[in-house]
Amino acid sequence: MRIEIAVSVAPRQLDVFEWVINEAPTVDQALFFLSTQSNLYASQSDQDWQIAVWAKPVEHTYVLKDGDRLEVLRPLRVDPKVARRERFQKQGAKTAGLFAKRRAGAKPGY
Repeated sequence: MRIEIAVSVAPRQLDVFEWVINEAPTVDQALFFLSTQSNLYASQSDQDWQIAVWAKPVEHTYVLKDGDRLEVLRPLRVDPKVARRERFQKQGAKTAGLFAKRRAGAKPGY
């Protein structure tokens, strides 16, 4: 069995580990393997990591299948909706989105 483990410890940093094993492991066993391979993950094990398989959240007792990609994700610092709203307010309503490229004399939003 081949399991791919992807972990993002910092923004814009992705470490991918490939694990070849004979039997079907659980998520807990894969996390133990990851802690032996990655010092960064082991040193930050006290955080509330989110665990997903192919972007779908799973429990620690989930049994991995051949070809699964286990994703270990950092907790979000800011809600993405709030961050987008703040960026939009900072840019100004007339310089973002549909309003950024408007022909002279055209109606707003077209």
